[in-house]
Amino acid sequence: MIKVAVDAMGGDYAPSEMVKGAVAAVNKRKDIQVVLVGRREDVERQLSGQTYPKEQIELVHASEVIETEEPPVNAIRKKKDSSIVVGMNLVKEGKADAFVSAGSSGAILVGGQVIVGRIKGVERPPLAPLIPTEKGVSLLIDCGANVDARPSHLVQFARMGSIYMEHVVGIKNPRVAIVNIGAEEEKGNALVKETFPLLKECKDINFIGSIEAREIPHGGADVIVCEAFVGNVILKLYEGVGATLIGMVKSGMMTSFRSKIGALLVKPALKQTLKSFDASRYGGAPLLGLKGLVVKTHGNSKATEVCNSILQCVTFKEQKINEKVKESLGTETN
Repeated sequence: MIKVAVDAMGGDYAPSEMVKGAVAAVNKRKDIQVVLVGRREDVERQLSGQTYPKEQIELVHASEVIETEEPPVNAIRKKKDSSIVVGMNLVKEGKADAFVSAGSSGAILVGGQVIVGRIKGVERPPLAPLIPTEKGVSLLIDCGANVDARPSHLVQFARMGSIYMEHVVGIKNPRVAIVNIGAEEEKGNALVKETFPLLKECKDINFIGSIEAREIPHGGADVIVCEAFVGNVILKLYEGVGATLIGMVKSGMMTSFRSKIGALLVKPALKQTLKSFDASRYGGAPLLGLKGLVVKTHGNSKATEVCNSILQCVTFKEQKINEKVKESLGTETN
């Protein structure tokens, strides 16, 4: 039985969607136990009327909530009884195998390092979401944790990303590329130019060189390496363009009687295609390199993404990703 703590109070639609996602997860699998962390009355109100195996969901009371606009360091220090701090302490103390939250990104990043702690040898834990591509999925690492990364950080991101893609997603010898403004080795800013030769020398990854942003949706690499500023811009643009195109396609199909007839004919195939580009299918972004598993989901996550984030934790735990990161980076000094 894998135990996943869920921040019931984090996110735009908390606690309703967080609770629904937890219920969906335990109804799908019998080997998961979910610990909902939050204000008892609010969570119990959402649970009432839901059908689920009672022994697979428990509630841990946390009286405080960290809001997104609060300074992360102060919030983690002062709000000891917040759902984020209480949930992360469950992981630290071995009372939960993982923690999932759609709450304050800053608080999750700070709490992950301060409370759960880094694996020895890991310089900076990166956020690493799976993004849909023409060929399946790619791992974008880092997408929001380390804006001012150094070359050595990016090398570690590449190595941790390779481990994740091989053992969680099942891609053997995953292709690793660094985000750049051109394919030539001499191109890029100072960070990319310094990192490129280090990645070439790295024997435990399959480094294929630079990747331009336009090649990412085509699945040009399995692990997309960049610092957090670039990664976050890629992720947000990706999401924005995807939502805009879907909206425009749906709108265009309703412009005339002929287009409506055509829409009926292509609807099954189009629905399946659009489903494959739905990022919520892939769960949240794990904060790799910590002693325990912490997963950050979108602030606007609905039940489906919450459920998939919980299920994602099972694969992570079964494949012993933390142990594999320790083996890969554990000989290095902190």
